[in-house]
Amino acid sequence: MAVKDRDRFSTATRIKLLGEQTAARVYRSQTKRQARRSRLTGRAALLALVVCTLVVALAYPIRQYVSQRAEISDLQREKAQAAERVEKLRDLKARWQDDAYAEQQIRQRLHYVLPGETGFIVVDPNAAKQSRTDLGAADRPWYSNVWDGVDKSDASDR
Repeated sequence: MAVKDRDRFSTATRIKLLGEQTAARVYRSQTKRQARRSRLTGRAALLALVVCTLVVALAYPIRQYVSQRAEISDLQREKAQAAERVEKLRDLKARWQDDAYAEQQIRQRLHYVLPGETGFIVVDPNAAKQSRTDLGAADRPWYSNVWDGVDKSDASDR
């Protein structure tokens, strides 16, 4: 028994036991450190930096591209509207080339009548009522009356 007690407390046994305990502590601390260590490695940080740089570098050209595409679509829409207007004007020009249409428009717009015809102009009944309400117009300056006449004629066109 003395040999066993002696082996038990021998220096080699103690060093061996101490080494095993130290190795177990180091292994436990490494696993704790690895668990606590963030998953952001150097490669991941560099990749994130490159991606951010690309996003910042491409943001302005992409914004320009999108705005230019919007401008192109607006211009195409305007072009289509202009082509439609040109087509309408061509139709109108072709109609004015016809003598019957021109005569109809002249008679309607300028109140022309052919010899032997009697021309009539129908006055709006509401216009007579309005002129009666303007009897106080003589009390105002002349330029107010002129502007009122312009406003009334403008309103009648609508």
